[in-house]
Amino acid sequence: MAVNDIKLLLVDVDGVMTDGSIIIDSSGNEQKRFFVRDGSGIVAWQRCGLMMGILTGRPSRCTTHRALELGIKLVEQGSAMAKVAGYENLCKEAGVTDDQVAYVGDDLADLPVMARVAYPVAVADAAEEVRELAKYTTAARGGRGAVREVIEHLLKAMNRWDEVLEAYGM
Repeated sequence: MAVNDIKLLLVDVDGVMTDGSIIIDSSGNEQKRFFVRDGSGIVAWQRCGLMMGILTGRPSRCTTHRALELGIKLVEQGSAMAKVAGYENLCKEAGVTDDQVAYVGDDLADLPVMARVAYPVAVADAAEEVRELAKYTTAARGGRGAVREVIEHLLKAMNRWDEVLEAYGM
């Protein structure tokens, strides 16, 4: 597997795009905290013509809203125990195979998907089993720039980081 073969980057949400905290107010309204540089990394990834997707076991309006903000069209939210089914749906929708996918996870529910993809990634504070399965582990914790770090890592390995810098006049 060559990193250049990656066409789809999938990420979990709770513990990857967020720090894993779920804030529920007294009215039952949920809030999540997303890191802005992760978002700019996702936009850069997509500007390079690569596909981005979300695969999460927990449905949330916050996730739906963030995906819309970032232009992420490939989104599967549902049972944590059925992530493989969601993964297969996303791959079919994107028209990719396992060897064209990178996935970023943090917890045990991510292991079955990580075992299938070409490039499994763990965030720094992921469960030990997830870090052991990963081909790359971020220095950043989930919700604190890990997604951006993965995107930079992959684009640099693909010799495409200059495309991102050029978009900013560099």
